[in-house]
Amino acid sequence: MDRSKQPEVGGLEASLLQLMHAHNQSSIQLREHTDKAKKDAIEIAKRVSALLVDSVDGGVQQAFITEKRIEMEIRALTAAIVQFGKQTDQWLAASHAINTAIKEIGDFENWMKTMEFDCKSISAAIYNIHQS
Repeated sequence: MDRSKQPEVGGLEASLLQLMHAHNQSSIQLREHTDKAKKDAIEIAKRVSALLVDSVDGGVQQAFITEKRIEMEIRALTAAIVQFGKQTDQWLAASHAINTAIKEIGDFENWMKTMEFDCKSISAAIYNIHQS
């Protein structure tokens, strides 16, 4: 009977060793598979992160370019406004000068009418004196 137990014990040990070996092999394969999946996940996360950063950077870059264009347009419009302001001042000065000249012409015409009336009055007085 002792001998019948020994083969079973040896068979049991061999079975346990085989189970442990199979367990270790499956643990190693599972660890390798997990490590590979982890590396793949990290690589995919890096790619997704890079794409997101590129997408955000592209939007920021486009906004920066648009901002620069708007600033250039503002500068150009400011320069145009200053130029139009100067032209407006020149037109106002010219129209004021014309208005003053027209007033002076009106005053001269009035003076001429007054002089003509005075000349006629003097001429009529001289004619009356001469007739008398």
